[in-house]
Amino acid sequence: MTSKTLVVYYSWSGTTKRAAQVIAAQAGADLVELTVAENTFPREMNATFETAQRQMATGNLPALTNSLPDLGQYTTLLVGGPVWGAKVATPVRRFLQQLTGYAGVVAPFYTDAGTPGDYQQDFAGLVSGSLVRTGLEAQPMLSPEQVTAWLAEIKN
Repeated sequence: MTSKTLVVYYSWSGTTKRAAQVIAAQAGADLVELTVAENTFPREMNATFETAQRQMATGNLPALTNSLPDLGQYTTLLVGGPVWGAKVATPVRRFLQQLTGYAGVVAPFYTDAGTPGDYQQDFAGLVSGSLVRTGLEAQPMLSPEQVTAWLAEIKN
């Protein structure tokens, strides 16, 4: 099987979307945006965080509203999302639940408004059966050199 990469992401404000587009272009990867029903999250960041906290506490994660390609055709998944309270955003959590049986490499990239906290550990704990690589904190001024170095690290 030839090596094929998918960048899959959820973006609440557009920041993660911009990072995903840069990463996908540089990696020569397919790109899929995770979507949820309109009005799932408030427009205000703190209110969104509170909604996500309730979702995580109850396990009632938002349903994804888009279809996904056959993940088995990809050897690498680069999974992006915002950091919400040092944790993986709930739409990304929902996606990660669907990786049961996926045997490829999985690596997170994430955007945050402060600090990622224990995002990497939270992400790794949500993925089973796959090789989880070190993530990339995708700051707004993400450089091509940072992406190149991260992609090289994932392949090793």
